[in-house]
Amino acid sequence: MGEVGGRAGQLRSSGLRHGWTTGACATAATKAAYQALLTGAFPDPVVITLPKGQRPGFALAAEELSGGPGRRATAGVVKDAGDDPDVTHGALVRSTVRAGEPGAGVVFRAGPGVGTVTKAGLPLPVGEPAINPVPRQMIRDAVAEVAAECGGSGDVVVEVSIDHGEELARSTWNPRLGILGGLSVLGTTGIVVPYSCSAWIDSIRRGVDVARAAGRTHVAGCTGSTSEKVAAAVHGLPEDALLDMGDFAGAVLKYLKRHPVPRLTVAGGFAKLSKLAAGHLDLHSARSRVDQGYLAGLARTGGADEELTAAVAAANTGLEAIQLCRAAGVPLGDLVAEAARATALGVLVGSPVAVDVICIDRAGTVVGRAQPLGP
Repeated sequence: MGEVGGRAGQLRSSGLRHGWTTGACATAATKAAYQALLTGAFPDPVVITLPKGQRPGFALAAEELSGGPGRRATAGVVKDAGDDPDVTHGALVRSTVRAGEPGAGVVFRAGPGVGTVTKAGLPLPVGEPAINPVPRQMIRDAVAEVAAECGGSGDVVVEVSIDHGEELARSTWNPRLGILGGLSVLGTTGIVVPYSCSAWIDSIRRGVDVARAAGRTHVAGCTGSTSEKVAAAVHGLPEDALLDMGDFAGAVLKYLKRHPVPRLTVAGGFAKLSKLAAGHLDLHSARSRVDQGYLAGLARTGGADEELTAAVAAANTGLEAIQLCRAAGVPLGDLVAEAARATALGVLVGSPVAVDVICIDRAGTVVGRAQPLGP
């Protein structure tokens, strides 16, 4: 049998355990709740159909059926994200289903812990619950399946909630993206494949989308909160123009190449941006390192004598290298910024994006600048 590629191949080769998206959990909870609403009994486990045809079963962690006027049913599923470092792993995803207006189909509501969209640029209109399009379709399909089997109309109001979701959302990009009040219900396949960086990279892409939809012509990719504050202060950028790129400079550059914004500021700590200057697009310490020999070569081009060049080459950290050069009047920070800009422009080639770079030290002091340059 040939080697399997793509997401399945990576999962198989990694030995990591897959999990289920919040969308899959919400679908299972909705299907169980609607069946209980029609029949008086909750299926447990409840089996759903995922977009690619898989039919997993989910155990219920919560069941509630209320009679009388406004009759409704609630079911809950605990999210298992497998081996993915997902903030929502272990969260209880609930769905409450009640009868809707005849002919209305499935109407979605955001319950406690599920956010509401307040900014353009996301795949949902402003004012809608943050239940993404694929999970919505999965839920509609599950409702239709139950309606056909149990004699329902399929006209229901589905309220999805996530226990402690508003608190968990503070650890996500949702507030920056204008999703307020809680988490998003996500998933395109229903299955979480463990990628250490996939959620962050996806959030970078959504950040660019939101900035573009808001008409921003200048965004900043920042390695951390300190560089973000500096970029905002230097350029007067609003919050939705700030991209928390972390170590994933390549993700910002590659997405902007396909979805350009006229101006990009890259802002970060001197050591991380020295890696970008040397051609690395992943700035994580496990995947790239500060090359003191490279910095020594740059220092030499900036006027460092042999003694200083040797000292830079022997420096323990990038911070030590920049301090040595600043004391000697050698503009190593500017040279790193210019080289980082060149790397960025190399990725963006052919795309109408001008780039400037700001290097800072740990205290947030600017130690290097490269002015805007582009096509």
